[in-house]
Amino acid sequence: MFKNYIKIAWRNIWNSKLFSAINIISLAIGLSASFVIGLMVYYEFTFDTFHEDGDRIYRVVTDFETPQGNLKNGGVTPPMRLAAREELTGIEQSAYFFNWWVSESKAASSEHIFPDPEKIILTEASYFDIFQYDWIAGSKETALQGPNKVVLTRKRALEYFPNTSFTAVIGQTLEYNAEIQAVVSGIVEDFDKRTDLHFDEFVSLETAKQTDSKDQILSDSWSMTNNASQLYVKISGHSTTTQIKSQLLALSEQHVDPEMVKYNNKRTFNLQPLADLHFDQEYGIYDYSRQEANKNVLISLIFIAIFLLLLGSINFINLNTAQATQRAKEIGIRKTLGSSKKQLVIQFLGETCLLTLIAAVCSVFLSIFALKIFDDFMPEGVDAMLMASPWFIGLVIGLIITITFLSGFYPGLVLSRFKPFRALKGEFIRSENKSSLRKVLTVSQFVIAQVFVIATLLVSKQIHFMMHSDLGFRTDAVAYLQTPWEDPSVNKRLVLKNEIKKLPNISNVSLGGMPPASHNMATRMGIYKQENEEIIHELQILNADTDYLDVYNIDILAGRKALNDTIEEYVINETGMRAFGFKNPEDIVGEYIELNTNKQLIVGVMKDFNQRSLKTEVIPLMLTGDTSRERRTNFRNIHVLLGDSPESWSQILAQVEQVYKDVYPGETFKMTFIDETIADFYEQEQRIASLLNWATGLSVIISCLGLLGLVIHTTERRTKEIGIRKVLGASLVQLNLLLCTDFLKLVIIAYVIAAPLAWWGLHDWLQDYAYKTDMSWWVFALSGFAMVLLAIVIMSFKTLRTALKNPVKSLRTD
Repeated sequence: MFKNYIKIAWRNIWNSKLFSAINIISLAIGLSASFVIGLMVYYEFTFDTFHEDGDRIYRVVTDFETPQGNLKNGGVTPPMRLAAREELTGIEQSAYFFNWWVSESKAASSEHIFPDPEKIILTEASYFDIFQYDWIAGSKETALQGPNKVVLTRKRALEYFPNTSFTAVIGQTLEYNAEIQAVVSGIVEDFDKRTDLHFDEFVSLETAKQTDSKDQILSDSWSMTNNASQLYVKISGHSTTTQIKSQLLALSEQHVDPEMVKYNNKRTFNLQPLADLHFDQEYGIYDYSRQEANKNVLISLIFIAIFLLLLGSINFINLNTAQATQRAKEIGIRKTLGSSKKQLVIQFLGETCLLTLIAAVCSVFLSIFALKIFDDFMPEGVDAMLMASPWFIGLVIGLIITITFLSGFYPGLVLSRFKPFRALKGEFIRSENKSSLRKVLTVSQFVIAQVFVIATLLVSKQIHFMMHSDLGFRTDAVAYLQTPWEDPSVNKRLVLKNEIKKLPNISNVSLGGMPPASHNMATRMGIYKQENEEIIHELQILNADTDYLDVYNIDILAGRKALNDTIEEYVINETGMRAFGFKNPEDIVGEYIELNTNKQLIVGVMKDFNQRSLKTEVIPLMLTGDTSRERRTNFRNIHVLLGDSPESWSQILAQVEQVYKDVYPGETFKMTFIDETIADFYEQEQRIASLLNWATGLSVIISCLGLLGLVIHTTERRTKEIGIRKVLGASLVQLNLLLCTDFLKLVIIAYVIAAPLAWWGLHDWLQDYAYKTDMSWWVFALSGFAMVLLAIVIMSFKTLRTALKNPVKSLRTD
């Protein structure tokens, strides 16, 4: 029986090659989108899910409330490491660690130096109680007991000690910054599963007493919060997060910082579940080279996959119910010969299953192709190999069963209800209900496609607006060169600046901190004191020399620049001027603003510029010189204004690189164009736009394929009518209009429904941006016109072809 079902199903598919091809292509597109998106979602949602009792592990974080807004910090004040262990109840384990930055490291037995090694933390033994590692050598109970001990992962041990057995590595010495030594006391396996806890060196916390950062790492002061100071806790099985949070709130109130109260700020400690770490957009993660996963984007991807699958299923339902009349006699004969309704439904479900299986096979190859196309969009680690995993095979089987049922059950039910005697006599009566359902499904298809089209146009418009808006400073022909962070002196940087300035085709050079727009978050609290009141406001501080404003073409509206590069004089921006109650730039020049109890003179007012992306507003900012040069320079970057001939820039950059290597031999040369920095701000938007382009294209293709199938079916049924009308004098235009009108109405109805839906969704999306483009009427008009025009072209392709046939042959059609 089963073999017979398959044979009949294949015969019916083969006899309706065009409609079968439309169904297979539609389903394959939807399935491939689901597979690719499924790989991405699975990958992102499986970070750090393997830890034992992971649902009870939390990171302690710090929330700040200020008059300027709320701030999030993933770190804690250092004394919290002791309070978590001694004062909090319901905590099973706690582990404190500090993200340690070192300029270089090496094995004492080797001359090979590792510059700027990453993934090093100063921690305690309890870290290995919360996070379970497999130990290759050493013991977690003793490995970090006492100072100057270090545990390495397998990968890091092989880097330091190649061709050395792990047993022999134990007892070897590592040197950090050529000053601090640590003996290897343990080696652990690297995590073989996805994790954001990607540390490779674990130095005993007591070693921190020998570092320059000991006051930050082991301080007893509750007033300091450093993002590098991290604390994880594992709560007891009988405790709840509500109980722990209430104790953290009590600690916050017990250790209030008077300075924060003075400035009307508030600090509270909070808990972040380990499962949320990978999707964190506020507290920060440990791999700064990649962007955090966005849970909202992933959810949007899931909906896109569902919509594309729905479009493919809608095509199947529409085309199979539309073909009902052609299969009426077949159903009548089957019923006459004794087939039950159940057997007929199973038969049509079998046909759907076979089509879906073919589509699934095609979609696997499409998915592999799509992974290559979206390589830049995909997170590192998402590849075709994930398709061999059990969960993916389960996803494929689940989708095939679901689509088979959704797409095949209703057509099978409809066809199985045909009355045998009517079908055999050719008296099958079309049901208005079935026709109405097809119209509803067709409208639904084009609503989805139309929303995608409108969204694509408006998102592209917003990205173009952000990329080409005037940020208030020069962004073209400007690049900045990063100098070695570990060099605390300005001397070499001054030499580098002067040497670069001598090069031909260099218009200007400046020495300073970060460029005008960056991720710089250095702020200080400013106080402007009047007779009866104090105005307190947070100020971003930007350090730069007297050439900085000229390089970036930032105008001085009143006053002047600082007299030299080291004097502590400040130039404030317009937003800062207004924050302290001044309306005219001239009025604030000569006034003093208190920073850290020291009065600082305002000598000028500069024009506002955007310090970050256009998602955020301009914030108060003050520009000053290298005020801490005696201790450590704040001038870390060389800002270069190139000539007006882009074709000569590659030669100029080669010359700059040579000068850099002469001043800093052996250091990495890294020069970044400002427009590249600006583009990085909108990396997520660029990815969303790329995704929408593909989703729009696929949805339009699926919808148009479905429309083409229905038009082909309709014109074939009306062949005689077309012949009669043509004999009676109907023109091609009249015939085309006659055949297209009904479908065109559905496309227009879909637009009327889609336009407000798209406006509502996109209006909500734009609220995340401080500066946004207009919801222009032409975006909606253009998308509607384009969809109507495309539908007319698709429909005319078949209707005109039918209308051009010889009417004599049309009238002979049975």
